[in-house]
Amino acid sequence: MDYKIVTSNFAVAPQITPSDIQTIKELGYVAIINNRPDDETPGQPTSQEIKSATQSAGLIYYHLPITSGALPQEAIEETKNTIDQIKGPAFAYCRSGTRSITLWALSQRGQKDAHEIMNDVQKAGYDLPFLEQYL
Repeated sequence: MDYKIVTSNFAVAPQITPSDIQTIKELGYVAIINNRPDDETPGQPTSQEIKSATQSAGLIYYHLPITSGALPQEAIEETKNTIDQIKGPAFAYCRSGTRSITLWALSQRGQKDAHEIMNDVQKAGYDLPFLEQYL
């Protein structure tokens, strides 16, 4: 499983499978955030499959699906509220990880300095210079 640590309390990844959930738990994450709509691509695990595996492992599951290329303000606010209520490290995923880290970065606006957010994004291995104008 490929994943990137963004901060000590947040990581992002491309699509995960139910068999990855136990590893995510062993890494210390307490919640999984799925930013992928069901049926985005053929063969991807459904939200329900990931939710069942997550709950069986004793983790919290959130489904905040965002269509690729769309970042509505409501989704940013929902991401912020979700992250704020999680008591511990969260693990978010989408098709490539880009939507998840973008939502995280935009949800941190006003809580962290823009340069610090961009530094976290870059340290995680994402090159998203367009984000800075929104921070």
